[in-house]
Amino acid sequence: MGTQNVETVVHLKDGRTRRFRSKQERRQIVEESLKPGVSVSLVARAHDVNRNQVFKWRKQYQQGKLEVGAPNTLLPVRISDAVPVVAPPAGRKSRTRKTGIIDIDMGHARVRIEGAADPDCVRATLEGLIR
Repeated sequence: MGTQNVETVVHLKDGRTRRFRSKQERRQIVEESLKPGVSVSLVARAHDVNRNQVFKWRKQYQQGKLEVGAPNTLLPVRISDAVPVVAPPAGRKSRTRKTGIIDIDMGHARVRIEGAADPDCVRATLEGLIR
């Protein structure tokens, strides 16, 4: 699901036109304006954009609103040496499980994975929690 680098031009009833630029294009213009020694006015003029619009996009860029694709987010991890062994309830036979526990605490949600963890399942869980 890639973002296209194409602007959309809409023709209004009164004869005027409006341009809607993709996040990728807005991001490119902002990054160009952030280079040392570059004038925002010159960048805006080169792309036929009002300079105030570029300043608005720069603010959105700093807030992370012009991210393209999935943002890379680091999650806190705590590794413990000891893994508690839990005995099965009396009178019940259970199959042998591989030991291992993953506790994920993201403040708003808590997930605990016991036993063998499928990497795709863990990845899907983390992506769901990040949203």
